[in-house]
Amino acid sequence: MTYSKEEKTMWLEDWRQSGKSAWTYARKNGLIPQTFVTWAKKVTKEKTGFVEIKQEQKPKLTSGIMIEKGDIKIHLPYGLSSNDLSTVIKSLRASL
Repeated sequence: MTYSKEEKTMWLEDWRQSGKSAWTYARKNGLIPQTFVTWAKKVTKEKTGFVEIKQEQKPKLTSGIMIEKGDIKIHLPYGLSSNDLSTVIKSLRASL
């Protein structure tokens, strides 16, 4: 069965006021649950404006040393000069 935009709006508003899950509401009202859930998702997405953003995974460190102290993490690449390493250590000592 095909429903008009007005009919869909009426069903969705009644569903929101019912407090039931979309699936349960659809079954109890003789609607096809999969179709009703699709309507609900579409309207919810339009009203909220939220769009799913997938978080990129951080690349894993492939070479170097990780130093962790509390919530501080420092990655030192292999081949770091002794002068640079000394500077890092002095900075850490000064901050602790």
